[in-house]
Amino acid sequence: MPLRKIVFGNDEIYHAYNRSINSQSIFEYKRNCERALKTISFYQFHPLPVSLSHYLKISQKEKKIIDNLLSKSKKLTDILSFCLMPNHFHFLLRQKIKEGISKFLANFQNSYTRYFNIFHDRNGHLFEGQFKAVRIETDDQLLHVSRYIHLNPYTSYLVKDFNELKDYPWSSLGEYLGFFAHQICEKKTLLSHFSSVKEFEKFIFDQKDYQRELGGIKYLVLETSRKKFSKVL
Repeated sequence: MPLRKIVFGNDEIYHAYNRSINSQSIFEYKRNCERALKTISFYQFHPLPVSLSHYLKISQKEKKIIDNLLSKSKKLTDILSFCLMPNHFHFLLRQKIKEGISKFLANFQNSYTRYFNIFHDRNGHLFEGQFKAVRIETDDQLLHVSRYIHLNPYTSYLVKDFNELKDYPWSSLGEYLGFFAHQICEKKTLLSHFSSVKEFEKFIFDQKDYQRELGGIKYLVLETSRKKFSKVL
């Protein structure tokens, strides 16, 4: 496996993303997406006394003991936003401890792959090699990337309008707007740039069609330099 060019720094924010092999649907069914959310939530923490698959099989009494341990554990990374699409995922992550982002995403991908393979009676890799990541260098970039992530279902015509987007349960937008109680995200960082949640919602809504017209503005948020990003915006 090739060495990663980017070195993750603590308290730095990164846009991380990856897609499935051959772009096959992996976050398509409700049961799969619910398992993915549990995986995201569980593997934020370090160290973990048990695997997620074991945790889901134990009694409620044992789960309470594990939950208490997790409440005292460190986070590998803050999750600022996320979105699960049928064949790929996006995260906006702030690393909290050394190698936190790499460990979190390795745990997420490996755990979900094991679950998916058992569920679908298949073998082998599920994701395309190493995940990709871009460092967030400015507040403007942070806000625009977060909007890009949250608009992904709309940009890709997975939902038809903004009302459906707000009801899309497999992203952090509903958590920010108060529709879902995932409790996965650290929301203060993004919301600190707005006077209210309504202003945050307006920021996302106002550019929904512009982003769709640009085909998701992938060249702005995936592999483009900060200079080109600022120039276009």
